[in-house]
Amino acid sequence: MKVTLSSINGQKNYIGTNERGQTIHLSGEKEGVGPMESVLIAGAACSSIDIDLILRKMRQDFTDVKVEVEGKRAEDQVPAVFTKIHLHYTIYGHDLKEKKVEEAVDKSVKKYCSVLTMLEKTAEVTYSFDIKEVE
Repeated sequence: MKVTLSSINGQKNYIGTNERGQTIHLSGEKEGVGPMESVLIAGAACSSIDIDLILRKMRQDFTDVKVEVEGKRAEDQVPAVFTKIHLHYTIYGHDLKEKKVEEAVDKSVKKYCSVLTMLEKTAEVTYSFDIKEVE
């Protein structure tokens, strides 16, 4: 895996590019996603991919996931690492079994998601979830 970061449009603004040419705008001036925000987004995306795969293997009629993530950082400390991260998943689908959704989310957060596994080194990672029935 290899990525490139290039400065753009003045101070503290960057474009990150992967080997496929896909990009993300990162900024320390609130003109793009902040680097620490991108870490939270990456944790949500990583775990959502796992949940998608697990629910499909469980033959659950899963249609969508939304994740709200809140991170708290160390105060008066440099580096100001995350100390607490809470992910709230809203899982959408038809006739989803609560037990299977809980198992999928738990396995992702505690076992399979590489990003959250790394973050657990400094942060307490917790989660909750809702199931929303769609027609």
